[in-house]
Amino acid sequence: MPAATAQPGPADAEMWNRVLSLYARVENRLGAALQRHHGLGLSEYRALGHLAAAPGKELRMQELAGRLGLNQSSVTRLVGRLNAADLTFRDLCPDDKRGAYTVLKETGRTRHEEARTTYEQTLTAALDEAAESDPAAAALVRSLRGDGG
Repeated sequence: MPAATAQPGPADAEMWNRVLSLYARVENRLGAALQRHHGLGLSEYRALGHLAAAPGKELRMQELAGRLGLNQSSVTRLVGRLNAADLTFRDLCPDDKRGAYTVLKETGRTRHEEARTTYEQTLTAALDEAAESDPAAAALVRSLRGDGG
């Protein structure tokens, strides 16, 4: 069945603003919890997660940037922080010496694993609290969770 198309107008802008508001609220909670309990920023946590899930526990820098939604400069600084914290290391691409991989170290895998419970609990709590305080957010959360609308 083809997707429904809406007419351009304020309804989509209002809906998108609700999505962004929920996103900002949840991201702020996640970032604060990860920093407070594990000394990790949200992008650092997510980078470790992508690396942990990757074959060989490594990704090319541009692939990591794409998965995180960061530009090359930002991901370079992020990986620099992960390397300095002894969570990852840089490895050259054997086929293209200009290419570089970021490789997850065991300390990085452990740190990500330790932070995952905090991330998941905080995410659920933030979504639940947003849904309880705002009917529009409640409908959005239900929809995202697949609970109907």
